[in-house]
Amino acid sequence: MSEKVCAVIVTYNRKDLLRECLNAVLSQTCPPDHVLVVDNASTDGTPEMLKAEFPQVEVLRLPENQGGAGGFHEGMKRAYEMGFEWLWIMDDDAFPEKDVLALLSRYFSQAEVLVPLQRNVGGSLYGVGYWKGRYVSAFVEEKASPFRIEMFAFVGPLIHREVLQKVGLPRKEFFLQFDDVEYALRIREAGLRVLCVPDSHIVHNYGEAKEVSLLGFIRRKRGVLSPVKVYYSVRNYGWTVCRTQLAKPRPMSVVMYFLLNLRWLVGDLLFEPDRFTRVRMRVKGVWHGILGKLGKLS
Repeated sequence: MSEKVCAVIVTYNRKDLLRECLNAVLSQTCPPDHVLVVDNASTDGTPEMLKAEFPQVEVLRLPENQGGAGGFHEGMKRAYEMGFEWLWIMDDDAFPEKDVLALLSRYFSQAEVLVPLQRNVGGSLYGVGYWKGRYVSAFVEEKASPFRIEMFAFVGPLIHREVLQKVGLPRKEFFLQFDDVEYALRIREAGLRVLCVPDSHIVHNYGEAKEVSLLGFIRRKRGVLSPVKVYYSVRNYGWTVCRTQLAKPRPMSVVMYFLLNLRWLVGDLLFEPDRFTRVRMRVKGVWHGILGKLGKLS
């Protein structure tokens, strides 16, 4: 691997997960040239753990919690200014298998973004797709050849510095949620190439969907987002489709946004014990997205 790679890891108050993530990154068969941890003002002893156990790692400690979006913004900016060709970005709950970076680096010349598949604790592969008025997952097969995609998460993608030159940095004003989707849409708009490398896997400790039931008959699996994350997800999604031209086809994207939120709102009412809090946060998120009111929720 001749081109210089900087791993950028964003963390906040999860030092045990961060330790596992760092051990996975540093034990790669083809390790990155530099590792940068962006600490979102953690208060759980993360700085002390890093100093004692990972002295070889650079730490960018932010003065306050800027969320995942702010952390990626600041970390990618720092790595870019340091002159690295490739930025390997992830949260602290991502654990790349030993050969991920080696497998991705085979395709340096074929795309500006190289993406591994995510694998959950149950072994399912996921995490890449396309925008067809909404996010549509790609069919993934572990032994398939690399293939072009449009959508990816900030869970282990390898991003060339040319991407930052052409589309900029993640939107720190998103704070949490949907920053990776909006960034992928900007990359698509710029005509840059995104390639999924399906034999490279990164374990994502995101949490399994929970099974819920209504009157013991209707069973559904629902996501694990907290009400606050629901707000950010809905707001940032709404801002992207209602106030930008990125989410093409735009009319379909706007219609799908409202239909999906109506569906999710009904699910909140039927299945969630904190249903009224969730509905309030969802409605607030839709309204703020339409108005363009971004930033940290006060």
